[in-house]
Amino acid sequence: MGSDTEAEKSIQKEKKKFAISLAPIAKPLAGKKLQKRTFKLIQKAAGKKCLKRGVKEVVKSIRRGQKGLCVIAGNISPIDVITHLPILCEEAGVPYVYVPSKEDLAQAGATKRPTCCVLVMLKPAKGDLTADELEKLKTDYEQVSDDIKELATSVI
Repeated sequence: MGSDTEAEKSIQKEKKKFAISLAPIAKPLAGKKLQKRTFKLIQKAAGKKCLKRGVKEVVKSIRRGQKGLCVIAGNISPIDVITHLPILCEEAGVPYVYVPSKEDLAQAGATKRPTCCVLVMLKPAKGDLTADELEKLKTDYEQVSDDIKELATSVI
């Protein structure tokens, strides 16, 4: 009754390892509820082709003046890969938030490869969205964006 199986022990070890592996700069870190909403938004944006994946694409888009919502993974190693992103986002006025896992971020973004960061935009790379699709994406985007701004002000 009280003994754990080997599988349960390995899961507990993984959870401990996961909690330790977060980067020290991963602030503001999304809570469970905000993570869930953010991942749903990323899934919708990926389906509508309104998503930029990876550091190179995200940095290029922000420097070109595209607005959006930047979601950064908190378990990146080496950390130097993403240290410039928060500063770049703040200068451009782009809200950003950290999530604990790059694997979960990639899964939400419809890729198998773990992703450091994604930029959720309201306009697709090619073509246009219908008014109804744009309205749905915009309401979810604004809700998550407001939550992130609120979280960022509470951290500072």
